[in-house]
Amino acid sequence: MSKRDYYEVLGVDKNASAEDIKKAYRKAARQFHPDVNKAPDAEDKFKEAKEAYDVLSDDQKKAQYDQFGHVDPNQGMGGMGGQDFGGFGDIFDMFFGGGGGGRRNPNAPQRGNDLQYTMTIEFKEAVFGKETDIHIPRTESCDTCHGSGAKPGTKPETCGVCHGSGQQEVVQNTAFGRIVNRRVCSSCNGQGRIIKDKCGTCHGSGKVKKQRTIHIKIPAGVDDGAQLRVSGEGEAGTRGGPPGDLYVVIRVKSHEFFEREGDDIYCEVPLTFVQAALGDEIEIPTLTEKVKLKIPAGTQTDTYFRLKGKGVPRLRGYGQGDQHVKVVVVTPTSLSEDQKDLLRQFGKESGEHTHEQNQSIFERMKKAFLGD
Repeated sequence: MSKRDYYEVLGVDKNASAEDIKKAYRKAARQFHPDVNKAPDAEDKFKEAKEAYDVLSDDQKKAQYDQFGHVDPNQGMGGMGGQDFGGFGDIFDMFFGGGGGGRRNPNAPQRGNDLQYTMTIEFKEAVFGKETDIHIPRTESCDTCHGSGAKPGTKPETCGVCHGSGQQEVVQNTAFGRIVNRRVCSSCNGQGRIIKDKCGTCHGSGKVKKQRTIHIKIPAGVDDGAQLRVSGEGEAGTRGGPPGDLYVVIRVKSHEFFEREGDDIYCEVPLTFVQAALGDEIEIPTLTEKVKLKIPAGTQTDTYFRLKGKGVPRLRGYGQGDQHVKVVVVTPTSLSEDQKDLLRQFGKESGEHTHEQNQSIFERMKKAFLGD
């Protein structure tokens, strides 16, 4: 099944800024995260969005994707005319018989693979930051052979078949010219070298699996779906190459009282009918403390009040967001007879809820819908 266009996955165009791409990914991550979306395809869509963001948020990968799409320009061009051509250099060899470039040196240092670790934290840990240790299983360079794969006191030998190139060549002279067909060397499996006496610890691979403890600093203000890069903590490189990086993906648990939108915090507070009608001063919990909030007389339900600077610390910048308090007027459900009498008296004096008034309202509605 062919992959969807990464821009289509995130719902942005090719001219989208890095910030727009990030916002689109965060929106998709919140929508399709398996912890909150139980649809059968939610996890696949979440992974699809993650893959798209990993490419489009990296300038080098994005440039490569914009030029080549999902095709890896470094892959071989297998299947062309039933022959396996090793790369662009081999295409020139095929038609012109030259020794074009494009060969990879199998003995050159290679960077290790990147790793990804998903970490779930509490709501307030995301707000205020956190330092913790995580345990990562990864491959590391073998301490016994120092990554060579050879038994101590010995060293790998250059392959006598491919002479260190990692490829075997079959030359054919045809009516169209000289064709050079390259394949992975069957003697050394493309490594360019042979290890006769293998290391007893890593069995010739040069790498071993280990559990590594890594100290992580989560910055204050990090949001769900954020990705922290820990340089050099990925898989070990090959033949002296640098290690890859570790990417820690943050998942933030929901809070029972607060909701977050960007750097702002939202909460809902109940008011009694008396408080809303007469006004009051109530106590509101914030992320750090309790503060007083003045409710003016005549406040209606669903009214919002802003507590400036009581939101989340800004991850890139100074200051904090705001806290928005929504008040909801709660209708009492259990009234004593005295309370009911008082409300009836109130309704009578204010002209509310009388039979005559209800009739007049009904008549006005009838006229509005049916005409005179």
